[in-house]
Amino acid sequence: MVIPSEGLEWQVRTWNQMSELYVKENAPRMASVVDGVIARANLGSGERILDIGTGTGGVIERAAPLVGPSGFIVGADVSPNMLELARARLESRFTNIKLIEAPAEAFPGENGAFDVVLASLSIMYVIDRAAAAQEISRVLRSGGRFVAAVWAGPEQCDLVLFQQIAGRFAGPPPVPGVGPGALADPTSFLQQLGNVGIDARLETQMLGFRVDSFAQAWDVFAGVTTAKLTPERRQEAKDAVQAAMWPHGDGPREFRNLTQFIVGQKRPNMPLQGPRDEAARP
Repeated sequence: MVIPSEGLEWQVRTWNQMSELYVKENAPRMASVVDGVIARANLGSGERILDIGTGTGGVIERAAPLVGPSGFIVGADVSPNMLELARARLESRFTNIKLIEAPAEAFPGENGAFDVVLASLSIMYVIDRAAAAQEISRVLRSGGRFVAAVWAGPEQCDLVLFQQIAGRFAGPPPVPGVGPGALADPTSFLQQLGNVGIDARLETQMLGFRVDSFAQAWDVFAGVTTAKLTPERRQEAKDAVQAAMWPHGDGPREFRNLTQFIVGQKRPNMPLQGPRDEAARP
């Protein structure tokens, strides 16, 4: 499939800009989500894993010891900067990994190459999720497993509420239907998975993290989104978020984030489409 160039360029630019911040601030706060994905994946020694939207490598860091030296993990991401940080963190520690620049909609791997596909907080940002579902099914072996994590909606997920309020002042993204709350209702994606032979169910878990102040939360979760706003418009966004989420004044806050885990398995004997190429073959 052809991904709209404007949308992909926007995605790459955004994640490149926040890569350093992400590895220092965001990734540690998302560790409980990664733990949830890994626990539900039930990884075993020797298995072949694909991690979609690998970012700075949090999932790989947890998965590599579980599959061991006889297993293999491919981490794919659209952001070169994210991948560069992942390489710096991981490649000296693990010999059973490979990092590649690729979108979820067009993964360069052969049919049935993987036992498990993982996607921790990345499917929400995929531009064409129907195409991604097709690719996930294509690269999974018969009976292979899929585990993803996505945020719930702003009523149940403080992080989504924060980012959606701030994001309203930054204007709409170049492509619709992407962002932290894009799969608050995951029904359509579950159907897309079912259409390509992956039977999936939803599990939910309330997870969270602590921030020390509004200023810290703003820098971590809205700094990049609002960076190009005028100072006046940025202050309006700050005031709106603070009024909604710190109504009693600044200070520490616990973010409670309902996390939705999509847990699926590919039906046995599903027909496979032709391979794209073998660039990511373990």
